[in-house]
Amino acid sequence: MCTSGTGPGKQRGMIIETEGDRPLPPKVDIEMDGKMLNSHGVDFLDGSLGLDLDEKDLDEEETRRDMAKILKELKQKHPDKEVEQLIELANYQVLSQQQKSRAFYRCQATRLMTGAGNILKKHAADQARKAVSMHEVRSDAGENDPVSKVFFEPGSYQCLENCGTVAVNVVRRGGDLTKTISVDYRTEDGTANAGSDYEFTEGMVVFKPGETLKEIRVGIIDDDIFEEDENFLIHLSNVKVLTSEGEEPEDGESANHVDSVACLGLPSTATVTIFDDDHAGIFTFEEPVCHVSESVGTMEVKVLRTSGARGVVMLPYKTVEGTARGGGEDFEDTHGILEFQNDEILKTITIRILDREEYNKQSSFYLLLDSPQWRRSRKEQTDENKKQEDDEQEPLAGKDEEERRIAEMGRPMLGDHVKLEVIIEESYEFKNTVDKLIKKTNLALLVGTNSWRDQFIEAITVSAGEDDDDEECGEEKLPSCFDYVMHFLTVFWKVLFAFVPPTEYWNGWACFFVSICMIGLLTAVIGDLACHFGCTVGLKDSVTAVVFVALGTSVPDTFASKVAAIQDQYADASIGNVTGSNAVNVFLGIGVAWSIAAIYHNSQGRDFKVNPGTLAFSVTLFTIFAFISVATLMYRRRPEIGGELGGPRTPKVLTTMLFVSLWLLYILFSSLEAYCHIKGF
Repeated sequence: MCTSGTGPGKQRGMIIETEGDRPLPPKVDIEMDGKMLNSHGVDFLDGSLGLDLDEKDLDEEETRRDMAKILKELKQKHPDKEVEQLIELANYQVLSQQQKSRAFYRCQATRLMTGAGNILKKHAADQARKAVSMHEVRSDAGENDPVSKVFFEPGSYQCLENCGTVAVNVVRRGGDLTKTISVDYRTEDGTANAGSDYEFTEGMVVFKPGETLKEIRVGIIDDDIFEEDENFLIHLSNVKVLTSEGEEPEDGESANHVDSVACLGLPSTATVTIFDDDHAGIFTFEEPVCHVSESVGTMEVKVLRTSGARGVVMLPYKTVEGTARGGGEDFEDTHGILEFQNDEILKTITIRILDREEYNKQSSFYLLLDSPQWRRSRKEQTDENKKQEDDEQEPLAGKDEEERRIAEMGRPMLGDHVKLEVIIEESYEFKNTVDKLIKKTNLALLVGTNSWRDQFIEAITVSAGEDDDDEECGEEKLPSCFDYVMHFLTVFWKVLFAFVPPTEYWNGWACFFVSICMIGLLTAVIGDLACHFGCTVGLKDSVTAVVFVALGTSVPDTFASKVAAIQDQYADASIGNVTGSNAVNVFLGIGVAWSIAAIYHNSQGRDFKVNPGTLAFSVTLFTIFAFISVATLMYRRRPEIGGELGGPRTPKVLTTMLFVSLWLLYILFSSLEAYCHIKGF
């Protein structure tokens, strides 16, 4: 609000609009049902996120569509959650549904057995904590600024020519508010000239202790001459620190170290635009084209009234179909009349956009402005028509003709942009979130580590295991008693392997070689312990290997298969986990060891020989039981059971008993053969 000016009968003291260069919010929400306040509301995005798809990108496009669908479902299911929370929920859900490798399931099973927790939920909880901490850091940054910043807020002002004076805000933010500081200001001509359009103004603004807002007033000069919209500038300069009495300190005093106490911030220049009030106005859109997201819900289009705002003007408008269809398919048809009151320079047209949940979309429609007209009473309209008839019958004098020409110039008219093309596209914010989510849903990043510190913290921390009751939320629960017991039983091995270099070093090669060496040493120790145990209790090495060593090495595979059976959509991972583990043990474990031995003996000029013993008996026994197992799995594909895993309770129990009995029979026959109760071959 501004103070009154000279001249009777004028409206005084009204600022029409202010605009400031406000910073963007720290996060951009996934707007699905929001409102676009500006037809250019998506210009802050760094370029287009559109994808040029070809046949090679079909899989990637399908993944993006799935991501978009998941985010939309979570937005509808949890409307009260923040964007970061929705992203983490979607991240957890996508990671849970991804096809996982045998290594991941084995790692997951080992963590659950040792009290290290569910890696997916732990990752989700860690990301949530990081998001909260980053938000706190961002929110506290401005409060801890040690230097006071003096600037205009906002940086742009608009007023009518008849407002009298315009008020401009100067603010002080941050730093020591107990100091007294001053700043000089001065107006400068733009397209508006001092003395004819506004009053030249200069002076000093003083902020006393505790004051954060001051006001500069500049007089606006009104005239009856039709003009274009004009502007002038106001500059801030020469920030000073004053004494408590408001005087400048003497030279050499430390209190006048301005740079460490206060300085100019941005914007330090304010722009004031003066709208002419002697013309009825030129009506136009801001731009000929605007882009909106299909998820915006309701868009608002600004209609500007420039070069004057005199009188009440009626402006018809309507929507016209293009490639986008109206009638509630892509948008709702809209038409009507905008009524601009005297001195009113802005109106908005509201159009409802329908969200058809399309990931890639680009269709358009048009919004048209019709010829503006004065709003006149019936008597005024009759007088106007009569005057036009008289003008047609009698020729006008030169003075009257000039007055009529000036009057015609002051009529309301249309500007350059009277046809607005509205292009409906997929949600840029939503698409950006989907692309960001795709980059984050990498299972390898969950297992990897960045530093030794993280590894040791994780090694000594007890985390919750599996929780089937709340699988969707991805939130980390409190550890159970079983988790604590398993943690204390395995904490030595956790701390021991925490010395392995993190996966970030040398692109994982350091972790690979060091872990292989430690596993080799651990295997040698376990082999010697097994031999000593067998010797102590009176068991042969072959029986100890089959019963205890094989059982111990197979426990992680068993739990990994269980985790895969619960989390994976198909039975491939849980069954292939067992066969893959055996293949590694046979082909890699025996093959590498025997290859090293053969190379060594060959270098010594000797042959490396391994006696077969009763290997044929063990292989034959294993093959028979393997055929029985495969036949059982194939039989379970019958419709009454439904698949290799799961199904009715009775077939599940019977299958479990059969497989356990096969393992017990294998141990029994191998032990009888080792003690010569059965003849081997």
